Amino acid sequence: MSMPLINPAYLQSTLRRLLETPSPSGMTDAVVRLVCEMLDELGIAYQLTRRGAIRALLPGRQHCPKRAVASHLDTLGAMVKALKPHGRLALSPIGFWSSRFAEGERVTIYADFGNLRGTVLPLKASGHTFNKEIDTQPVDWTQVEVRLDERVASVADLMTLGVRVGDTVSFDTRTEFGPNGFITSRYLDDKAGVASVLAAAEAVLRHGEPLPLDVLLLFTISEEVGVGASHVLHGGDVSELVSVDNGTVAEGQNTSEYGVTVSMMDSSGPFDWHLTRHLLHLCRSHAIDHARDVFRFYRSDAASAVEAGNDIRTALLCFACDASHGYERTHEDSLSALGRLLAAYMLSPPLFQRDVKALGPLGDFPPADCQLTPD
Repeated sequence: MSMPLINPAYLQSTLRRLLETPSPSGMTDAVVRLVCEMLDELGIAYQLTRRGAIRALLPGRQHCPKRAVASHLDTLGAMVKALKPHGRLALSPIGFWSSRFAEGERVTIYADFGNLRGTVLPLKASGHTFNKEIDTQPVDWTQVEVRLDERVASVADLMTLGVRVGDTVSFDTRTEFGPNGFITSRYLDDKAGVASVLAAAEAVLRHGEPLPLDVLLLFTISEEVGVGASHVLHGGDVSELVSVDNGTVAEGQNTSEYGVTVSMMDSSGPFDWHLTRHLLHLCRSHAIDHARDVFRFYRSDAASAVEAGNDIRTALLCFACDASHGYERTHEDSLSALGRLLAAYMLSPPLFQRDVKALGPLGDFPPADCQLTPD
């Protein structure tokens, strides 16, 4: 099987467009429209759920069972929790992340009468006023507030501007594409994953070799708040789901910083034995830089899909992500490796013929002593 090549210029431009489009969970319409535009550019047909999750189709020779590749469009963010008497705003986080990464960041507040700009500051922001207390203030969302770039000094002033409790707040990404391949930005989780999926699809289409099975590209809109792929899989026609997300580069982890990482288990439990080892075999067969890792405090679109009652084999592929849910960093080599593996997976033969039906005979169900196929 010849391998399609990932177009690095397409991958980078796609990632840049995604990062330029704010999409905290609950406010994903703009990024959904953007990805639909990208799919139109590639000539890929798609449908949307009522709330906007995308189900796109790369047709194969066999239409059932289908494979699915899932990545999420939503990101972290915040919501206005309260209007404070001195004209500042209290926040609650959207998704799980530390307020220490919010301090000092520029933000946009999506208010009733238009968008407003501001800065997230600790309650004790000035060393000239609080001296050493600026270093002993606790790290917590109750310890930060938004200072708007407006003439406001009361709740009434905020109300006049149209600011209300429940307004969504997005954080500037501060994206940088370095000349040495490093990419730093907020929200690489999971927009770098989405860009890799689209780059793999573009490579497969350009390559022109027919896919053995239909492949669904699923773009979910609420993974950061735990819902994920639970609402975009319909019917029993999908037998395999590969979730694409970030792999944490940190002490105690085994994530590949410049390759793709195959997760063997996360907090929801082990991934499918056969699907993960099929992906590892593809890495070895095509000389794709890779590693295996286990994540403890982590779940992905795969977990929500299984919890929703889908009887599917699942796996998790990851791009490298240093300081996940903070100011993140990855490398273009990792995104390219992920894209190459996804393309190889889309072109690979089905795992088991028996998976064509949700219920079937023993058939080619794997033996108890199933081992990896030697290269």
